[in-house]
Amino acid sequence: MAISLLNAFKKNLPKQRKSLILFLKKFDKKFVYGIQKHIDKASDETWAETDCLSCANCCKVMTPTFTKSDLKRISAHFNMTEKEFYDKWLETDKDNGDKVNRVQPCQFLDLQTNKCNIYEIRPEDCAKFPHFKRKPFGDFNHIHTQNIEYCPATFKFISKLQQSIEEKYNW
Repeated sequence: MAISLLNAFKKNLPKQRKSLILFLKKFDKKFVYGIQKHIDKASDETWAETDCLSCANCCKVMTPTFTKSDLKRISAHFNMTEKEFYDKWLETDKDNGDKVNRVQPCQFLDLQTNKCNIYEIRPEDCAKFPHFKRKPFGDFNHIHTQNIEYCPATFKFISKLQQSIEEKYNW
């Protein structure tokens, strides 16, 4: 199933990328009254059709940002100091100074099951991914624009949101 989910995503992304990005950019200048109901509906529909364990592409090709709290919690789980944890698995992003994984796929991903080996204590960024309901929605266009490149669920969600909003509003 993972292959078909990813294959369908990879096939459709080039056809719809530009339209989805242009749609998201509209939120930089426009406000949609009642957008939350559109977000909730698109999110519910997306999750009804998506099984992340059949994909795990986010864990395979992206890295979370590790907060100070994440470092403290996860290093303690491994009975390591934060420095030992950082030195073993992380690096600092040259562009923004974020603490991120040194390698992909994520060192905590079980490639046989697509399950996270530290799911209960995973980084906050992972727990909130793919950030569908962060508010205000328009402030997170850059995140959604990035995520449609890697996440089939985000691709579906933004496609559904675009269809819902464009049916109701003349942009």
